[in-house]
Amino acid sequence: YGGMSRSKSVLNMMMMSYVAMGVVGIVYVLWGWSESFGPKNLAGGLFADPFSLFGLKHVEWGDYVAVCFQLTFAVITAALISGAIADRVKLSSWVVFLPLWVTLCYFPLAHMVWGGGWISTHLAAQDYAGGTVVHINAGVAGGVLALIIGRRIGFRRDPMRPHNLTLTMVGAGLLWFGWYGFNVGSIVLTGKTDAANAHQFMTETGVTFLNTTIATMAAMLAWLAMERVLHGKATSLGAASGIVAGLVAITPSCGAVDVVGAIAIGAAAGAACAYAVGLKFRFDLDDSLDVVGVHLVGGVVGTVLIGFLSTSAAPGGVDGLLYGGGLTSLGHQAGAAGISIVWTGAFTTLIGLAIKHTIGWRVSEDDEVDGIDAALHGESAYDLDGRSGGVRTPIPAHAPVRPTEGALA
Repeated sequence: YGGMSRSKSVLNMMMMSYVAMGVVGIVYVLWGWSESFGPKNLAGGLFADPFSLFGLKHVEWGDYVAVCFQLTFAVITAALISGAIADRVKLSSWVVFLPLWVTLCYFPLAHMVWGGGWISTHLAAQDYAGGTVVHINAGVAGGVLALIIGRRIGFRRDPMRPHNLTLTMVGAGLLWFGWYGFNVGSIVLTGKTDAANAHQFMTETGVTFLNTTIATMAAMLAWLAMERVLHGKATSLGAASGIVAGLVAITPSCGAVDVVGAIAIGAAAGAACAYAVGLKFRFDLDDSLDVVGVHLVGGVVGTVLIGFLSTSAAPGGVDGLLYGGGLTSLGHQAGAAGISIVWTGAFTTLIGLAIKHTIGWRVSEDDEVDGIDAALHGESAYDLDGRSGGVRTPIPAHAPVRPTEGALA
C-alpha cells in the first residue's frame, strides 16, 4: 500500500495499517476471540457471546497461540480496507470505525465460518484460510466506504500513479512469503499435529504449501497476459497485483484442490482481477488501491471455484462439480460468498453513514490537496534536503547546525 500511494500520503497509508494493528489487536483479546470462537452461540449461530470469554477469561494459556494467530487475521482484514479510502480520511474517524467494524462484521463472519456458526453448520462451505472472512469481507467494506466517503479531488482528471513501484514490488514479495503463514499455518489449528496424525499433517502441509505457491505464479502470469492484451504492456505493478490476486484466491481453497485446480484458480483470479480493477473508472468508484478489484473479486473467484474444482483426494476437500460431486458444493460456496457480501455490506453501510453524519470522514480540501502526511502527521516521507529528519516543523533561525547536517553522504 505504501508504494502504491502518492508521495504526499504514503506515511498516512502506512499509519492506517499500524493503527489497525493496535486498535483491532486490543479489541480482539478483550471480546473478539470470545465473539468469534466462544462456546455460546447467539442469534442462531450468527455470532458467539462476546462476554463469555471477555479478556480471555477461562481461556487456557496453551490456547494463546491460537488466539494470537487468529488475531493477526482480524488485524490484516481491517487494514486491507484502508487501501480503498486512501488520501482523504481523517485518522480519528478511522480509529472510531475500526472497533465498530470488527465487532459487527469481522467477528460474526469468523464465527459463522470458523467458529461453529451458521455457515459452517448449515452450508458446510469450505474456507481454509479466509476467502470469505478476510478477503470478501474487506473488499465489500472497502467498496462501501469508497462510495460513502466519495472520490478524491482530481479523480479521473489528475494522474494518481503509485509513487514508488520498487517499494510495491518488495512489499508483494514480503506478502508472498508471509502468506505461507496465513495458509500453511492454518493447519496447526486443525489439531492434526500429534504423532498419530503425523502423516496427515505432512501431507496437508505439502498440499497447501505447493498450491499456494503455484496458484500465485499462475495468477501473476495471467494478470500480465491480460495487461498485455488490454493495454499493450505488462507492468511491474501488474506483476505485484497478480501475486496478491493469486494469494487471495487460493486462500480459501489451498487445502481443497489438487495442483491443476490451484493453477486454474490462480489463472482465473489473475485474469478476472486484472480486468476488474479497470471497472472502477467505468463506475466512477474511487477504490484508491484496488481493494475491491483484487480482494473482493479474488475472494469470490477463489471461494466459488471450490465448488467446481475441490476434490476429496486433497486432504481438506470434498468432491466438487468437476469431480462428480454435483451442484451441492457449488451452491454452498456461492451461498457463503453471498451471505458474506450481504452481511458486511449492510453493517458497513450503517457504520459508514453514522460516522459521515457525526464526526465526518474527510480531511479538508486544502489538506487533501497539500498532502495528508503533512496535515495529519506533520511529517514528510522523503526529506530530500536532509536537515529536518522528515518532520515538517519549521527550524528556528537560531537553531545550531551540526557540521554533518545538510551534507550529502
